[in-house]
Amino acid sequence: MDNGMIKLKIITPDGEFYDGEVKRVVIRTTEGEMGILDDHAPTTVALSTGTCTILTDEQEIKGLIHGGFTEIKERQVTLLPDAAEWPHEIDIERAKQAKQRAEERLAEDKDHVEAKLALERAITRLEVMEWYDGH
Repeated sequence: MDNGMIKLKIITPDGEFYDGEVKRVVIRTTEGEMGILDDHAPTTVALSTGTCTILTDEQEIKGLIHGGFTEIKERQVTLLPDAAEWPHEIDIERAKQAKQRAEERLAEDKDHVEAKLALERAITRLEVMEWYDGH
């Protein structure tokens, strides 16, 4: 694969989410966003809840990943998130309600860890849907 492409695999506990050659993948790690291109330095990083942007020869697609980690090797990236979703799988009304519930819990207890994580997931789902609706 000396064509500037990298092999991307996204595997969740439920099975294979994505498998293909890509030009670039952008993920959200616990340290911030990370773009991965061909010949990236080998590393392993922890994933955070966030958008996963995949650029192929034909299109840009976005998915949502939740936690886990990724392993980057020469010309191969393997994401092992705890869960992953495509935009068409997201229920926007449910995401809005989850956001509201999480905000209410945080108003009562600012240190509520589960509410912070739920709010992060809901906001990211809504961001992915906003992007998806514009494309």
